[in-house]
Amino acid sequence: MTAPTEQRRLAGPLSTSVANLCRRLQPQVSARTAAGFAEVLRRLDAPLQVAVAGRIKSGKSTLVNALIGRRVAPTDVGECTRLVTRFQYGTVDRIEVVFTDGRKQVLPFAADGMIPAELGVDIELVSHLEAYLTNAVLQHMTVIDTPGLGSLDAASVSRTEQLLGAPEREQPEGPGDTDELDETSRNAVAGAEAVLYVVTQGIRADDQQALAAFTAATASREAGPVNAIAVLNKADTIAPESVQGADGDVWRAATLLAEKQAALLKPRVADVLPVIGLLAESAESGNFTSADADALRQLSTLDDDVLETMLISADIFTSWECEVPSGIRLRLLEKLDLHGVRCAVDAIRADPDITAGALRRTLLEASGLAAVRSRLDVVFAARADGIKAAAALASVTALAHASGDPAERQRVHDAIEVLLAKPEAHQLRLLEALTLVAAGAVDMPDDLAEEVLRVGSNADVGAQLGMPGANRADLAAHALERAGWWRSFASFGATPAQSRVAHVVHRAYFLIWQQLRQSPGRGG
Repeated sequence: MTAPTEQRRLAGPLSTSVANLCRRLQPQVSARTAAGFAEVLRRLDAPLQVAVAGRIKSGKSTLVNALIGRRVAPTDVGECTRLVTRFQYGTVDRIEVVFTDGRKQVLPFAADGMIPAELGVDIELVSHLEAYLTNAVLQHMTVIDTPGLGSLDAASVSRTEQLLGAPEREQPEGPGDTDELDETSRNAVAGAEAVLYVVTQGIRADDQQALAAFTAATASREAGPVNAIAVLNKADTIAPESVQGADGDVWRAATLLAEKQAALLKPRVADVLPVIGLLAESAESGNFTSADADALRQLSTLDDDVLETMLISADIFTSWECEVPSGIRLRLLEKLDLHGVRCAVDAIRADPDITAGALRRTLLEASGLAAVRSRLDVVFAARADGIKAAAALASVTALAHASGDPAERQRVHDAIEVLLAKPEAHQLRLLEALTLVAAGAVDMPDDLAEEVLRVGSNADVGAQLGMPGANRADLAAHALERAGWWRSFASFGATPAQSRVAHVVHRAYFLIWQQLRQSPGRGG
């Protein structure tokens, strides 16, 4: 396994090319733009920046805690929920309050291990929080918790909108070149590179607007890489009878609703997955204890009719007379909600000897978090090189645009065009094609769409070609054959939109064939 320090190096050849471009251009641009390029270089060398965003009270912070595996982001309304908080890897757990003037103040975590609800500073002067944790997950991904969109607090909404993609503004020309980043330049490089967008049952206009702004801010061309997925949180609160075809099953209802929301949000997101954030947080962060398991075991001995009555509502569950004290039942509700209690009791009744650890794993499985993690790996981790490079190029372009110097802008534009002509830059074209096909923006027969997704979604050549474990000679022959097929398809029978995608796929197969032919030990 790669050492943690190596994990934080550049994600791949495309990121390396963009980094080299920034270094070459730094002496040729203004001090302000050069300072922006330095920030782009710093972020290229850091883990992928994934923002968890969504409307207020959608359960973002709960999901952040589940992803990190530790209850560290406060879920109750407080000062810090009005700020952007970046959770990243560090050798010592600490919080840094970053002020708008660049000053930093170190704070300890609260006694319960969470970020303090009140920071003891003037929040209007705070830019954001940096939370450093000795957490393995954060070696590969920086998780950014954001204030909710739709909040009555305009400043909080502004912070989130800026992170997801502040609109570019023309920077007026004038004397006084400085190496300090102006607001426009800072916005251009401060945003997230990928987003996990949290929705509940209803999608509103500002959800779509926020995702559109994010896509525009992170895409270096007409369509960016597939760098956004959404989760339908609080899936357990969906009434099955309200969703046709659910057959009374809560999870089936959530899955069907998520599919409908995916159709609404495309092409902004790659997918929408149902999840129960509260269950995931409790099961993954150590918040579910053996005492909780014992209380659930006691509840499982109640008569069916009594338990069914108690599970009708939270009020009945906590006020009903039974041997389990009301305070303990309230604690179970806070950790699992009614659906989680039902899942746990069903598991205990199915296996009376189930251990607390096994019960925790059952609840984690019921939360849907595993599918979200898997999708994060496929959509984000496997494409980190392309995603980071695309976001970096978008930042480089925005910085040049903000400089107000036409010659500088042209110099940067020409350098980017040279980079995009290189073979390693083809990954950006492939990710763009993947976005268009996955989003349904280009209509493809199912078998061809599946092939585009396979070639674009995998880093391993065998997996790209659908031939895992095959020898190099067979892989090379298949890549050449498919390159020829897609070239023919592009020229004969394809619609103009299909043809553009087909040329990209042809080129991808050709580059794979070249790679296999040039690698040592070919023809094995």
